[in-house]
Amino acid sequence: MTRASPWDRAASRIPRDPGTDLGYDGTMKTSLVLLDAPVATDESPVAADKLLGGSPVTRVANYFTDTTQQFFAGRWSATRGKWRVRYTENELCVMTAGRVVIESESGERNTFGAGDAFVVPAGFSGTWEVVEDCSKIYAIFEALR
Repeated sequence: MTRASPWDRAASRIPRDPGTDLGYDGTMKTSLVLLDAPVATDESPVAADKLLGGSPVTRVANYFTDTTQQFFAGRWSATRGKWRVRYTENELCVMTAGRVVIESESGERNTFGAGDAFVVPAGFSGTWEVVEDCSKIYAIFEALR
């Protein structure tokens, strides 16, 4: 069974080739995958049912997908806006530009900018607000259910 990536369930799509450890060039990876080579980028607006403010557009450049379809790594960026999120995956985020505010449903509020690193755990629900156009490096792991 081919699983949809976590970003497929969100507003964005991660390019992938099911069943292979892929890097940006589509070949089986047994060496390091650099996150600065040219790669196809998917661009999409945030889904209307999640949108809370603005007209944000997200861009995903996925550089690696493992054979289990559980681990993804790449670059993501977004323009200003605010939307609801609900994570089924664990995500490591390393901000490379801009500024975001992430608020949990319980009201815990954090602001992150370039150079900040954090993990969003599976089960997190709340909002992402991009207050300054941003970009990040991501590593996503979603456990099988």
